[in-house]
Amino acid sequence: MGVTVLTFLLYTGFVAFYATWKLRRNNLDTQDGYFLGGRSLTGVVIAGSLLLTNISTEHLVGMNGSAYRNGAIIIAWEVTSALALIVGALYFAPKYLKMGLTTIPEFLEKRFDGLTRTLVALLLIISFVATLLPIVLYTGALNIEAIFEISDLLNISEREGIWVTILIVGIIGAVYAIFGGLKMVAYTDTINGFGLLVAGLLVPVLALLSIGEGNALEGLSRVFENSPDKFNVISKEPGVGEGARTAILPFEVLFTGLVINQIYFWTMHQSIIQRVLGAVSLKEAQKGLLFTGLLKILVPLIIVLPGLIGFYYYGESLYDNPDSVYPLLVKRVLPLWLTGFFVAVMMGAIFSTFNSTLNSAATVFSLGIYKRYIQKDAGELRLVKVGKWTSAILAFFAIGIAPFVANAPAGLYQLLQQLNGIFFIPIASVIAAGFLFPRVSATGAKAGLLFGLVFYVFLDYVLAVNLHFVHIWGIEFVLNIIVMHVVSHLTPKDPKFIMYDAGKLNLSPWKYAKVFSVVLVVLTLAFYLSLGNV
Repeated sequence: MGVTVLTFLLYTGFVAFYATWKLRRNNLDTQDGYFLGGRSLTGVVIAGSLLLTNISTEHLVGMNGSAYRNGAIIIAWEVTSALALIVGALYFAPKYLKMGLTTIPEFLEKRFDGLTRTLVALLLIISFVATLLPIVLYTGALNIEAIFEISDLLNISEREGIWVTILIVGIIGAVYAIFGGLKMVAYTDTINGFGLLVAGLLVPVLALLSIGEGNALEGLSRVFENSPDKFNVISKEPGVGEGARTAILPFEVLFTGLVINQIYFWTMHQSIIQRVLGAVSLKEAQKGLLFTGLLKILVPLIIVLPGLIGFYYYGESLYDNPDSVYPLLVKRVLPLWLTGFFVAVMMGAIFSTFNSTLNSAATVFSLGIYKRYIQKDAGELRLVKVGKWTSAILAFFAIGIAPFVANAPAGLYQLLQQLNGIFFIPIASVIAAGFLFPRVSATGAKAGLLFGLVFYVFLDYVLAVNLHFVHIWGIEFVLNIIVMHVVSHLTPKDPKFIMYDAGKLNLSPWKYAKVFSVVLVVLTLAFYLSLGNV
């Protein structure tokens, strides 16, 4: 245990020292300095930060747990991200950076009106606190408890150990976000992101070496032969009718609601796109998004393959508790001296998503709600202080909610996606309408937003229709667009929206952006063609 603690402290200390040293000359008292890292982020930093903001313990624990029980079909959430990132790099990033945005709701005020911006800002903050933050904290605590056995060290119950871990991780993560701003988050993300790739790959590699008696390919062959059906990425589950509600990811949903969700998350979600808004230039923003697309195609080796290996080791014995598979596998294959490094990287992954979400929520509240309704003449220093207090308050609520997300019937990752649908699709439809449909008015946008919220909850939770929830996303998106057009036709038209260049940075595109995008499309198709009929 002493070696584990030592390696944990050494790596964690190095990350903290490096990020602090890099920030020594930065002014964090300005709006751009605190919320956007001074608009100075490069492609590599953006990619590392995006990867770690996205990949956290809800993926390592939740997706591997789902892969263990349901097979590789869950991989669609990751591989198809590359296509959405292409859309972000080629279409959305140029427009966001041209307008000089700090938040996505800011665009909605420019395109529609202040109330639309406020409604979306509130929905974002609620979604952060009610879904993402608690699940990230809980899955992180679950993994750390399983590896470090905090409850045994403190002589308390496992449930109390998870509570204590949630409290510690939540407080430390909040401190990072509150005092370092986006640039602190981005720098720590970059180091921890590549640390996660190394540590995450070590788990399946060491497991396969052990299974194959020194030959990783032989080990993979044995895992495959043990359950070849688990490797099929094309699900035969029903998306409509009997069994659709309990299905994990029917193949046809990739062409309906999943497309909308991926585009929203990678091109419109504040905690993700904030890195792009903090880019030093359009060229670096496009590099960051496309590099992330390449990493996302490789990420299943970390967040799906270990789950399949877990089935080789444990069979169906953990079907009632799939979220315990990954922590057990880590304890089984990692040597003691590497465990501390792994837990440090895991902590970094938790901090990244937690910090990023807090920073985004603070940005949205300070600039979109506080400055608009509470103190209109607030200066930059005041807005930064409000942002810090917002982070602290939201962290407090997330820590309190986190222990109550345990025992999700379909696994934690599935729970996260189902809850996200309440907020993501209505927001996505309004933002998409803002860019694609000039005739949609502010009144129409608000009508679509409210209709979408009610429609999803009513159809999925009240009526409980026999449709997979991702299909409901697709139907909801189309209906939202129709409602917006109908209401806009029946109400007075808004003045024509003109997108002006704010002149904040160089908008010259990366010359290899389109070529790189074609490569990502080919790799994504190859992935499905090679694993679709195993």
